[in-house]
Amino acid sequence: MKEFIMQYSQEVIQELTVQQIVLNMVIALALGLVIYLSYRFSHSGAVYSARFNVSLLMMTLVTTMIMNVIGNNIALSLGMVGALSIVRFRTAIKDARDTAYIFWGIAVGICCGVSYYALAAIGTGMIFLVMLIMGSVKTNNRYLLIIHADCEEAAKLIEETILLEYNGQAMLRVANRSKGQLEYIYELTTKTLDKNRKNGKNTIELLSSIDGVYRVNLVCQNEELSR
Repeated sequence: MKEFIMQYSQEVIQELTVQQIVLNMVIALALGLVIYLSYRFSHSGAVYSARFNVSLLMMTLVTTMIMNVIGNNIALSLGMVGALSIVRFRTAIKDARDTAYIFWGIAVGICCGVSYYALAAIGTGMIFLVMLIMGSVKTNNRYLLIIHADCEEAAKLIEETILLEYNGQAMLRVANRSKGQLEYIYELTTKTLDKNRKNGKNTIELLSSIDGVYRVNLVCQNEELSR
């Protein structure tokens, strides 16, 4: 069996010419740039990471290089799997879309490494269009409105102000009272805040003007960013 595998691997080995290697790398570079642009346009603000975007382009080229080395050599491919299994990645991926981009770069690199240019180009084109259309979809951020007061008499006025300003759409999550100290935490959606701002209201200033209220904080909760 061992002799059969070695003989088979030697028969299917095909030496790549310099022209083929250059063509594989050039096409991988071109498609990698498409991935780069797609990531750049589908991510915005603080969520965008320029270094991660560059690493996607490098990943495509490195994968193509590895596939050029392996080719159809079964023995070499098994050895490469064993060598690459040593690598461990500890970096946490904050955005689920980043995982899709990683697999996209690897897939393009594999296709270019085995000279499947049509598959790589068609697949990249379709994914590029999908990501441009769906990449603008954003999560509905949740906001926490945190109110601190040192006067128990302010409790009723705070609750009434929140009820009137947000039309009952603010959800009370925490209400703490202890010897002259009050703490309220309300959960708000982006839609609720935008509606409140369009009406020309400044609820934070209104709450801050209540006697006994000494701190009002608005915190955004998001799996990508906390601000």
